[in-house]
Amino acid sequence: MSSPAVPSVLFVCVHNAGRSQMAAAFLSRLGGDGVQVRSAGSAPADAVNPAVVEAMKETGIDISAETPKVLTADAVQSSDVVITMGCGDACPYFPGKRYLDWTLDDPAGQGVQAVRPIRDEIERRVRGLLAELGIEVTP
Repeated sequence: MSSPAVPSVLFVCVHNAGRSQMAAAFLSRLGGDGVQVRSAGSAPADAVNPAVVEAMKETGIDISAETPKVLTADAVQSSDVVITMGCGDACPYFPGKRYLDWTLDDPAGQGVQAVRPIRDEIERRVRGLLAELGIEVTP
């Protein structure tokens, strides 16, 4: 009747303008249809960090059209894996969810030079997450 459920992953940071946007973009690109991807922030910014947009463009991923979204309890409840990136206590907690905390430098106010190593670390962790979830990386 229905195909096996596709795992859903929610990336959360405070402003949803940097780390969580990069992570969501990498997971969408690398996981393809094998995973549902969401990102949100506990206090979303007005726009995605321009240095983050530029750093992602260097990898061939355009996130310039993305907008920061507010974190809702619904988004957490409908996700299998919730990955926080420095939002601390502002993240709602629901039992039965898998929570990971990725401690990463905040790209806010940084230039593209400083964003590149954060971006590369996020891509490395996303690839590791896909392997853990048993999802093949889309070429």
